[in-house]
Amino acid sequence: MTQIIDRRINGKHKSAVNRQRFLRRFRQQIKKAVSDAIDSRSITEVDHGEKINIPSKDTHEPVFGHGPGGRRDAVHPGNKEFVSGDRIARPPNSGGGGGSEASDQGEGEDEFAFQLSREEFLEFFFEDLELPDLVKTQLTKVTNFKSVRAGYSTTGVPSNIDIVRSLTGALARRIALRAPYSIELKEAQTELSTLQNKDEHITRIKELEEEIRRLEDKIATIPFVDTFDLRYRNRIQKPTPSTQAVMFCLMDVSGSMDELRKEMAKRFFILLYLFLTKTYENIQVVFIRHHTTAKEVNEEDFFYSRETGGTVVSSALELMLKIIKERFPSDDWNIYAAQASDGDNWDGDSPNCRTLLNDSIMPLLQYFAYIEIMPHNHQSLWRHYEGVKVQNRNFDMQSIDSVNEIYPVFRQLFARKPA
Repeated sequence: MTQIIDRRINGKHKSAVNRQRFLRRFRQQIKKAVSDAIDSRSITEVDHGEKINIPSKDTHEPVFGHGPGGRRDAVHPGNKEFVSGDRIARPPNSGGGGGSEASDQGEGEDEFAFQLSREEFLEFFFEDLELPDLVKTQLTKVTNFKSVRAGYSTTGVPSNIDIVRSLTGALARRIALRAPYSIELKEAQTELSTLQNKDEHITRIKELEEEIRRLEDKIATIPFVDTFDLRYRNRIQKPTPSTQAVMFCLMDVSGSMDELRKEMAKRFFILLYLFLTKTYENIQVVFIRHHTTAKEVNEEDFFYSRETGGTVVSSALELMLKIIKERFPSDDWNIYAAQASDGDNWDGDSPNCRTLLNDSIMPLLQYFAYIEIMPHNHQSLWRHYEGVKVQNRNFDMQSIDSVNEIYPVFRQLFARKPA
């Protein structure tokens, strides 16, 4: 029988095996805590871990115990009150603490607090969206890299040799190695010039000439370039997104967009935000809500404000175009937009939306995704958006009927298009 022993080193005070066992055992409680956390988090904070609480009654280990009634023998050390044959009354049942009134009896335990890591939180978040395991891994763990200069190295391939840096080092080495010989050579040459044409010093002159030849040979043997001098341009893979982007979240908040539809829209926007943060270093999110009028709001008002009214979709598109021109020039920003609606729009406004998108907005955008949530019948907005899709390759649209369809629809909207 094959036995596999996991000898990977765990972090301090951590056990990977016990942690995974704990996550499997309390999956339902953790999943509910993650769902509650998503409701209270902002889109930009979803890419973090989470501290969750599990009721203490759910963490108790099962134990065997004696049931009520019957007779049994017990040994109580330190007994000073009873003798053999005495009958002892059963202790009264006592409940746990937490009543509405103060009491001098009972005891209980606080809830068990547990910290989920970023990867664990995203795994539970993606679970009910039916993400394939490969895509889960990509969205939670994959980091983009780019090659950046990182100084110089003494090893490398010939194509990366930095000639100037290598020759500079070779010159410094030659100067350093020649210095002692050069000093002696200069002194010998000076003395030789002083003793020239003096017969009484002929022996000393021959010694100096020999010394000069020896020093010149020493200097000549110093190599011009040594392998020690070679310097190679060093490059490392630095984890970094590429550039900056802005994501416009447009949502219809008319009376027909209930809390369930808004929750589905939020999950779609969260997926889009996670997708963009893996591509761009600086990502900004602009929230625009609309009924008959549109306004830029924070995320809290975007999803939970109770203001409602009729539906004029073009008001949101006009506001988005205004914000782009004022704050996000298309030459400097990659602009994305996602619109969530139930498809209901004033009939006379749908042609305006099509014209506005085709003529003014789509040329500025990298991509525009429209999702229609829980539609009964496609109305005029859908039909006019189909015309926009025909004219613009960077526009796409899908409908969503349930939570389980969010990720499959997201994949269709953001699948790689043929060149």
